[in-house]
Amino acid sequence: MRALISVSDKTGIVAFAKELTALGVEIISTGGTFNALQNERVPVIGISDVTGFPECLDGRVKTLHPAIHAGVLNIRDNEEHQKQMQELGLSNIDLVVVNLYPFKETILKKGVTLAEAIENIDIGGPTMLRSAAKNNHDVTVVVDPADYSVVLEELKANHKVSTETNFYLATKVFEHTANYDTMIANYLREQRGEYSLPNTFTMTFEKVQDMRYGENPHQGAAFYKEVGKTKGTLADVVQLNGKELSYNNINDANGALELLREFNEPAVVAVKHANPCGVGVGVNVLEAYQKAYKADPVSIFGGIIVTNQVVDKATAEEMSKIFFEIVIAPDYEEEALEIFKLKKNLRVLKLENISYFDPHAVTMKKVDGGLIVQQKDLELLVEDELKVVTDRTPSEQEMDDLHFAWKLVKHVKSNGIALAKEGMSVGMGGGQTNRIWATTQAIDHGNEFLGAEGVKGSVLASDAFFPFDDCVKAAAAAGITAIIQPGGSIRDEDSIKACNEAGIAMIFTGMRHFKH
Repeated sequence: MRALISVSDKTGIVAFAKELTALGVEIISTGGTFNALQNERVPVIGISDVTGFPECLDGRVKTLHPAIHAGVLNIRDNEEHQKQMQELGLSNIDLVVVNLYPFKETILKKGVTLAEAIENIDIGGPTMLRSAAKNNHDVTVVVDPADYSVVLEELKANHKVSTETNFYLATKVFEHTANYDTMIANYLREQRGEYSLPNTFTMTFEKVQDMRYGENPHQGAAFYKEVGKTKGTLADVVQLNGKELSYNNINDANGALELLREFNEPAVVAVKHANPCGVGVGVNVLEAYQKAYKADPVSIFGGIIVTNQVVDKATAEEMSKIFFEIVIAPDYEEEALEIFKLKKNLRVLKLENISYFDPHAVTMKKVDGGLIVQQKDLELLVEDELKVVTDRTPSEQEMDDLHFAWKLVKHVKSNGIALAKEGMSVGMGGGQTNRIWATTQAIDHGNEFLGAEGVKGSVLASDAFFPFDDCVKAAAAAGITAIIQPGGSIRDEDSIKACNEAGIAMIFTGMRHFKH
């Protein structure tokens, strides 16, 4: 039995090779692997001694030779193949142990050049792996050091590797090379500055963890990270306390972070079941949290809290008065962290680049039989295109509140309505099948928690235009003073007229923010 070993990741390779030698396996090797084995006194044959051709072009060409690939690809029970092997004086290679140049590690290095990245694109390695995997009925192929023990156990027990194991190992090879090639293709597209949606859409992800279950206990689930795209994401968090994250935790927290990134000032966002339930901004994190809590002290219980500020002791003390699933912040004062650690189940996450977003990100949704992909909704509005369409122009305070409310409604499920006042959300209505339901929901929500004054004096944002004037009339009855919406309905004049009659100021943005 002969094995070809050529690995970039040399973890465990010497011990594996020694075990193979003890089992009578003859080892062929190349370059750095040959030297590593020879230095450990493992009997090894150089690749050039098999091919009769020297390694050349700085090692770019070594295994790309008929003496190697014929040894791997010949079908053992094919008489014609065996006749040709005999005539050519070639021998079988029964075990291929190869892992690839570290392309991923190279492109993740700070300051890497395109030339350096290209030099770390493996050619011979994937070719060897694919050859062996294609002929898995006769050849064992190992791409993952974790499988060394599997191969050794079967060789020791049966003097061969089973057909089932060979098929499993071959499957891993094609998964690995697909991942490898996708990383290369995506990296090169980015180097070209190409961010449009291509004719064929291929992405690759690496598993971070298996989860106990998905949205419901009967659904399996796992969390995967996108290679090279983890900055500012949940794949990059450091967990400082609490249980492992669940599927719902990650989904909800991601939505909270997307809304948080709308703010430059100190902000706190509370989310429950993927919907924002309380949002506040202030001069510091404590004031922002107090506003977020006041907005909905019921829904916030058991929710997720994210902030773009370092959490101090005073804020941690306030947060600890109720139960949260998760707190995420760029950092924590030591005293704040000690307070949180008193709650063993509270998931405390540190995310240093919490305000970062990828300007070329896309969103994807799997549908039966396909995938829908779009550029991420990273715009908010265009200031120069804002248009006051009512007799009354919003006051300076109302303009501030309208901008704040517009940030909120962008992240509320459609049909979406958000009410705001003085840097605080005061009512949310989302996920409704008509806009008036979302409006009355938001108004009722605010009136429930904000005392006698309720939503009076607040402003309203709608993610899409009003098809009728009913939402304006409901806003007027509640004491709402200003509205921001995209405009564009054939019945805009009805809503404008209703605003003028009620003394409400209204702005059209010309941009909608559906979120389905």
